[in-house]
Amino acid sequence: MAGTRNRPGLALLADRFNTLRYEDGRVVLLDRRVYPFRTEYVVCREVEEVARAIEQMVVQGGPPLAYAAGLGLVLAAEEARTWDTARQREHLRRAARRLMRTRPTADDLFQVVPEALRRGERALEQGEDAAAAILAYVNGEIERGNRVAEACGRHAAALLQDGERVLTHCLPGAALCWMLYVAVHEQGKHIELWPTETRPYLQGARLTAACAVETGVPVTVITDGMVAHVMQTGKVTVFISAADRIAMDGHIANKVGTLQNAIVANHFGIPYYVLGYDGPDPRTPTGEAMVIEERAPEEVLYCRGAEGVVRTAVPGAKGYYPAFDVTPPHLITAIVTDRGVFVPTQIHRYWQTMPVEGE
Repeated sequence: MAGTRNRPGLALLADRFNTLRYEDGRVVLLDRRVYPFRTEYVVCREVEEVARAIEQMVVQGGPPLAYAAGLGLVLAAEEARTWDTARQREHLRRAARRLMRTRPTADDLFQVVPEALRRGERALEQGEDAAAAILAYVNGEIERGNRVAEACGRHAAALLQDGERVLTHCLPGAALCWMLYVAVHEQGKHIELWPTETRPYLQGARLTAACAVETGVPVTVITDGMVAHVMQTGKVTVFISAADRIAMDGHIANKVGTLQNAIVANHFGIPYYVLGYDGPDPRTPTGEAMVIEERAPEEVLYCRGAEGVVRTAVPGAKGYYPAFDVTPPHLITAIVTDRGVFVPTQIHRYWQTMPVEGE
């Protein structure tokens, strides 16, 4: 299924089908490590290749990496198609376990892969095509995720005032693309974006900034250490991030650095909105229950530039890389979802509200 860019001003990353898909026995993933300087796709033909692509940051962001993992399970089903049912089932389970070991913090992975596995096993029990069943489910999730992102972005756009200068951290994803599109192209607001560069993979300097440029939004990139200064001097008026996981008590996990930005925003009285997409994870009651991924320490000793990886630390130096941190609800003004805007401590009520039309 191909992505669509039929609205002028809507960024490429707004539609996940532009960035990942299953076709002709392959999983095709936009390489976010080099986009937008180069638009290249990594082609995976085996489950292990998909798992490594997720671990190596070819695909990034909670929903996209979950979708990629789901498509990886399609590869497993295709590989075992001619085997007996028991062997197919065990192969799918083994593949699902491998895919769920790739990234521990974002909750989408632990929703999509288990359900994809259930769909595949059910198809096997009924003598049906497991690969087709899994693919239909994952593509449906991508379509649902696109609707969720648009609805979330529209609710967020309604919170922005004309002339807003928005600080972001890392890549808030498809909802940010929709927020900018709606605010600028439908509501006629003047919005500026101030993304942090977001070391070491530079998601803000590359991906978030690209979304702004493609939408026609003025963008000014700052280093991660400039946040307090730009807030103190009035250069930004609101802080917005996504969340890789939201606990039922209103804590959120996001790219490391989010917590300190939230603390500074709170100090200067600047609102902090979280793009919460489809709400909290019911299996995560509190912030303490969140698992924080610790990536290879060496990654912080390098910076990923447009033409490859550049070492930035002296040989012999050690690194430390917790990929996420946890921000408590009292530092968050509101969590914006596809079903509306919630006070963080009331985010558990998301599951008592009606879903958006068509979900």
